[in-house]
This record gives sequence, structure tokens and C-alpha cells, in this order.
Amino acid sequence: MVVLPYGRVVYPLDLGHRQVTVVEPPRQGVPPALRDLLDSALERPVGRPRVESMVAAGARVTVIVSDATRNEPRADFLAALRRRLPAVRWTLAIATGTHGPCGTETLGIPRALLADAQVIDHDGHDDRALVTLGVTSRGTPARVHRCVVDADLVVATGCIRPHYFAGFGAGVKAIFPGLGGAGAIRQNHALKREPMARAGIVEGNPCREDLEEAVGLLSTPTFLLDGVGGTDDRVHAAIAGDPVLAFRAGVALARPWFTVRAPRAPVVIASDGLPVSGSLYQSAKIAAAVAPLVAEGGTLVIVAECAAGTGPLEIVNEAIFRIGVLPRLARDVQVHLVSGLPAAEVRKTLVQHADSVEAVVAATSGAIVVVPRASQLILEPSS
Repeated sequence: MVVLPYGRVVYPLDLGHRQVTVVEPPRQGVPPALRDLLDSALERPVGRPRVESMVAAGARVTVIVSDATRNEPRADFLAALRRRLPAVRWTLAIATGTHGPCGTETLGIPRALLADAQVIDHDGHDDRALVTLGVTSRGTPARVHRCVVDADLVVATGCIRPHYFAGFGAGVKAIFPGLGGAGAIRQNHALKREPMARAGIVEGNPCREDLEEAVGLLSTPTFLLDGVGGTDDRVHAAIAGDPVLAFRAGVALARPWFTVRAPRAPVVIASDGLPVSGSLYQSAKIAAAVAPLVAEGGTLVIVAECAAGTGPLEIVNEAIFRIGVLPRLARDVQVHLVSGLPAAEVRKTLVQHADSVEAVVAATSGAIVVVPRASQLILEPSS
């Protein structure tokens, strides 16, 4: 019996006597206290002076936090920055990218940390609040929310974990695409077609290089405070300083924590917990992560509750699965979805509805690989 993360509940999986390999993430110890990690990072920033020396009292500081599609300690980031900058004017910007406004209620931020802050619930589809910084060498218009232009300092926060086409999440992603215009974001994300736009790749990754170039067009001083996540959803390290240099230092710590070698197989079953399993839009990360493990002509089963639905259907089908997931799979791979979605809704997507994992597996033969926390991993085929 294998218990898979699924969504609001777990999915118990019984594959009988079939040959099964369960791919587990690397083991990590108990992390230090998060407050200590953040304070230590802020005391010794990489490539920047300490944040308190970058602005004077009364300065306008925009702090960017992720939306609810990321599991991150937003309140801890804000509290650590407030300890360093007690006398500034705060703007809290929620990095929603193309997702649309989300509200603050689901972000786990106490009211006390929001009491004197202007809150920007970013809407990348609303051109009225966007300004253009320029155009990158790859042709992406760098359009971002005005709150980063009007500030005296912009602080990006996030957690460094694998990202299926930007290499790793966090870094400058909080600024762009986090506070970017929807059309500009999609232009950058089209670079996911490129062979080097893969999980774990930063140097030479066209998507990452393009978004870092876009943020480099911003004249406002910037600073980074990122946690380095673990596969247990806890923060095991923290880095601060220059949004590119400090991010690279965090990536060097993160990479071995997430990299796993696993066998290819004709049947791969992959899942993950919330928030990734909340919608098909997010669950595409599960499929992209395990794509290297599915043999030609094989079967991939995505196990995700998708309680929030598919997400915007055209985006999910064309901008995510068509160009970001399906090209990563070997020839003739069948992709099935076990979820809480009605079969009629799944039929509108580019994946196949399945009533259960067991029903799909019964029609297959050969070895099975199960990856319970797929989107958390950088998977390298061992055979």
C-alpha cells in the first residue's frame, strides 16, 4: 500500500503484486528555527549591503510575497524585514502573475503585519496599473506593476524550489513574472519550449535569463530575501542580498536536496500535495517533473484532486500542456488524470479522465514507478 498526497485528503494506492519502485525525496534533518535563518541571512547579505543601510526612515519600501499557489512563510519574511526596517512606509504586493487577484485571507499574514501597509493585490490583466521598463533581447516587454517603480526599494521574497521551466522558483520571479503584465508573462513563458528551460537548470536557461534581464531594466534598487525550501515543505536555509547573486547561492544549496535518480518505466504514477494538486493548471508541474521517467509508448497517471477545477482552459491546454508538458514526454505516452473533476470536464483538456489509478494500471504491463511528491523533485533517469 502506498499513500499518495492528493489534495484535501490522501489517495491510498494498492497495486497488488506488480513490480513497484517508489521514488522518495532525499532525507533532510530538522531545520533550524526560521527566525534565526532569516535574521542570519539579513545580517550577511550576498552582493548587497544590509537592507537597513539601503534606505532612510520614511522611505517607500515595496515587499513582494507569493500568492496562495505557493506554500511559503510570508509572515516570517515580513516580520524579519520589519525588524530591520521599523520606520519605513510599507507596500505589500502579492505576486499573482497571470493568476489574478487572490485576497490576503489565504496568505497566513496576521493583521498586525498589514495594519500600516498599502496592499497591492496584483492583477496582471489590468493595464492601468502597469508600466513598461523596456524590452529584453529576446523580445519580451518588461511590463510590471507601478508599485515597483514608485518605491525607493523593492524586496522580493520567496522559496527556492525546483520549477519545471525556470529552473528554480523564487529570485527575481517575484518581480517579473510575479508583478508582470499577463501578455508579457506569457511571452516569457513561451520560452519553455526551449531544451534548456528545464527543472534544475539556471545557467543557460532562456526563460530564467529572460526574466532576470527584464528585472535588470528596473531602476529601483532591489533586494532579495528567500528561503531555501526542502522536500518536506519546510525552509532549511535562507539567503539575502542581490536578487541574482544571492539566488545563485541559494540554488547551489537547494540542488542536492531535490535531485533524485530513478528508473524509467512503462508506467509512472505521480502526485503531490496542495497547493500543486489544487487545479490542473498547477498539477501540470507534476507531469513535467516525471516526464523523463516515462518510457516510449508508456502511461503517465497524474493523481491530483483539482478541487479548484482545471484553471483557464485555453491556457491550461495550449500554453501549459501543449508547449510545456507534452513535448517533454517520449513518443506515444498516454496521460491520464485521476481527480475529483467530472469526466466531461476532463474531456475538454489534453489529458484523459480515469476513474482510478487501479483502473488505468489494470490495462498495462511492466514495471511501475510511483513518485508521491513529484513537483518537488529534479528527476534524472538512471536507466
